Amino acid sequence: MNEQNNNSTKDTVLFGLSKTLFWDVDLDDLDAERNALFVIERVLTRGTWDEFKGTLSFYGKTKVAKLASQIRYLDDIVLEFCVTYFKQPKNTFKCYIQKQLTPSHWNY
Repeated sequence: MNEQNNNSTKDTVLFGLSKTLFWDVDLDDLDAERNALFVIERVLTRGTWDEFKGTLSFYGKTKVAKLASQIRYLDDIVLEFCVTYFKQPKNTFKCYIQKQLTPSHWNY
C-alpha cells in the first residue's frame, strides 16, 4: 500500500508541471503536500501560466496565496503579480518584509 501511495503522490506532484522545474531534485523524493511551498515557489518563479493554473487547481487559490506569502524571495515582478492576483497587501509577503529590512544601495 505504501508503494501505491508513493506512486500516486509522485503522479500528483507533477500535475502537468514540467520536469525541468525540478531539475535539481529527485522527483521520487518530492511529496506534493510536504513540499508544497517548494513546488509553489518553483512554479511562481520559473513556471508557465498553464503550470500556475494547474497548481491553483491542485492546491486551491487560498493555499497557494498563503504559501506564496511565506516565500523568502520573489523578484519584484512576481511579487507584484502575487499582490494583484491574490489581492493581498504587499506587506503580508515575507519576501517584501525581508527586502525592506536589507535595502540595497541601488535599485536597478
